Amino acid sequence: MKILFLHSSSDLYGASKILLAITELCKENNHQITVVLSEKGILVDQLTELGIEVIFLDLAILRRQYLSLSGLFNRASTGYKAYCRLKQLCKERQFTLIYSNTTAVIVGFFVASIMRINHIWHVHEIIEKPAALFRMLSWLLNKKNNRIITVSKSVNDHWSKYVDPNKMTIIYNGVEYWLFENKESSFRIEQNIKADAVVLGMVGRVHFWKGQDYFLKIAGLIHQKFPELIFVSVGDTFAGYEYLYKQLDEIISKENLIQVVKQVPFRSDILNVYNALDIFVLPSQLPDPAPLVVAEAMACGLPVVATKQGGAVEYIEDGVSGILIPLNDVKAAAKKITPLITDAIARKKMGIAARERVVNQFSRKKFNQQILQFIEQR
Repeated sequence: MKILFLHSSSDLYGASKILLAITELCKENNHQITVVLSEKGILVDQLTELGIEVIFLDLAILRRQYLSLSGLFNRASTGYKAYCRLKQLCKERQFTLIYSNTTAVIVGFFVASIMRINHIWHVHEIIEKPAALFRMLSWLLNKKNNRIITVSKSVNDHWSKYVDPNKMTIIYNGVEYWLFENKESSFRIEQNIKADAVVLGMVGRVHFWKGQDYFLKIAGLIHQKFPELIFVSVGDTFAGYEYLYKQLDEIISKENLIQVVKQVPFRSDILNVYNALDIFVLPSQLPDPAPLVVAEAMACGLPVVATKQGGAVEYIEDGVSGILIPLNDVKAAAKKITPLITDAIARKKMGIAARERVVNQFSRKKFNQQILQFIEQR
């Protein structure tokens, strides 16, 4: 099978990691793979190492920054150019499947429809606002030519408001849990963190809904009672969102956290980061569809604290393999986290349960079987 993959970014956050896993799997199973990306980035290096062809073309990725009259005109103009180029590419290469990874890429649907090529749409998002965008994407997803993968029941239920549930198949993101057995880490030494310090950390794109601000506000309250604790936030922004750094710096200053917070840009050695933590936190302020970082942290044997919404609720058994905290309630969140801070045995017990859950429910082996079967079905 000749497969054309279209993806919305060139980073190595969750959806990109899943794209990398799928393309590697398809190549191992003798499918011919071409990936189209809008820009260069660390994902390109990973794909190239696997011997996968990468073509650069502006795919008119949908982002909130384009939700204006001029922005929509820009997307329409850029999208038409991408549509024409992809049509030409499909004629030249005779692709049998177009695989659009994330709803931020819509041009693949139009090309697949006009060229009568099978189309898979891998939906990683829960989009609540703007409502007009949600309805428009739902209308496209509901079209006959699509086969749809959703990454969690939360995502499936969300899109089922306007999309036929029979068109959607849930396939949870899988983790190569055996890769997380190595417990070595140099991160604490690098960041001048004491070996015996308790460290709470989060990993994720710096974005208004990812909850870095909530994490820091919780840290501020916890810091009053446990001044020796260290808080780590790893991740960077999309271009155009750099102003968020200033907002986070203001919170750090206001909460008197300058000496105990480590803000670190994106790291490719993510295992090195996880292994430096005692507690992992996912403070998302909107439903996180299927947070891969949660599964990775659980695979590392970390107790995970996450806001009670989205896919995290499906990964975590509250009080057993992690803790679910409320939205926008700093006091309640800090209260639920405190027992893990003071009880190392409880942290270890919860971390063991977390790893067992990933091994049994969210393994890469299970994911590979499901995704390959879905791709190859006629």
